[in-house]
Amino acid sequence: MERHVLVVYPHPDDETFASGGTIALHTRAGTPVTYLCGTLGQMGRNMGKPFFANRETLPDVREKELRAACAALGIQDLRLLGLRDKTVEFEDPEALADRILAVMKEVRPSLLITYYPGFAVHPDHNALGAAAIRAVEKLPADERPVVHCSAFSRDCREKLGDPDVIIDITSVRDVKMAAIRAHRSQSEAMLARMERDPAFRAVREATLRQEVYWTYRV
Repeated sequence: MERHVLVVYPHPDDETFASGGTIALHTRAGTPVTYLCGTLGQMGRNMGKPFFANRETLPDVREKELRAACAALGIQDLRLLGLRDKTVEFEDPEALADRILAVMKEVRPSLLITYYPGFAVHPDHNALGAAAIRAVEKLPADERPVVHCSAFSRDCREKLGDPDVIIDITSVRDVKMAAIRAHRSQSEAMLARMERDPAFRAVREATLRQEVYWTYRV
């Protein structure tokens, strides 16, 4: 059992799609989880299917969805960094790392979950993952949490090898699905495609059975 888990991702729904099952297993075991969410995903393209949000309302919609997903997953400590979606790579990396470091010093996590820099496709993913790891590097060696990184670029297994952490999440599948449905603006199109496309459904169903991570050696 971990002492405290800190999750650092840039967008509402990253916590669910990348690590919803893992988070649910931790909260079910009684481990406190803090989610440090970088942005409100205000530049996202998905507006629901059919549309129910627009560019002006999307930040509020996504924040409400995020809070509902966190409730489903058992996350009681949600913190918003207030960064601008699709611009995280332009933030001062040291200043951003220091903001994350302040939270680390407060909650003293034994485990950090974030994106693997350079292997998470989206520039926001890579930039915030790098800042989170930089924050860990600023801690004394005996205070550093273990770092588990999500990665899904096409070359991640070629360059990183196979993931060294594989977590069976079948026991909390329904919890992850509830969190996915909570992110309605982002998930409705995906769920509709799962209904009509067996090959796509098989790919998505795999993410409801296990979540994988690479341990980042800091």
